Amino acid sequence: MKNTLIIVALITTFLFIYFLQSNFFIWFTIGGIQPNLFIILMLFIGLFGGKRLGIPLGITIGILLDFFISKKIGISAIMLALIGGLGGILDKNFSKDSKMTIIIMTIGSTIIYEIGMYAINTIILSSTIEITPFIKILSIEIIYNIIITILVYPIIQKAGYYIEDTFKSTKILTRYF
Repeated sequence: MKNTLIIVALITTFLFIYFLQSNFFIWFTIGGIQPNLFIILMLFIGLFGGKRLGIPLGITIGILLDFFISKKIGISAIMLALIGGLGGILDKNFSKDSKMTIIIMTIGSTIIYEIGMYAINTIILSSTIEITPFIKILSIEIIYNIIITILVYPIIQKAGYYIEDTFKSTKILTRYF
């Protein structure tokens, strides 16, 4: 029951972030570029919920995003599942308490997501490769994602530890109770 409520809360968070991304951040762009809050969401779901939660929710959220925004369904699902799985892997190797580590994880996740999306879209849509505009967009999005991560990290950390306690707790009955 507790797991179901957390998943419903995460889906509600996705809808809230979708509202922010599509309505609020249109007015607050840097050079016409918005932050990608879904990368931050999936990174933290992977970090605090593990790969077992990050990958399925990445696929679900990615399919919903593709359905709402994109012309090709499945591209965002693949990349967000990758970010969710990456968060689960990074959780085992790095501390979630260090802001610098979280910033580096956000930078890496944004780079992986955007390069993957650019490569897949270039292959599928057979468009030309333009490196300079891509690097400009990627740089601004990284800066924007870092700023958002720093601002909301305390809230995410508190909610994340609650998710971690629920999904990663060892429910082992010992031999002697």
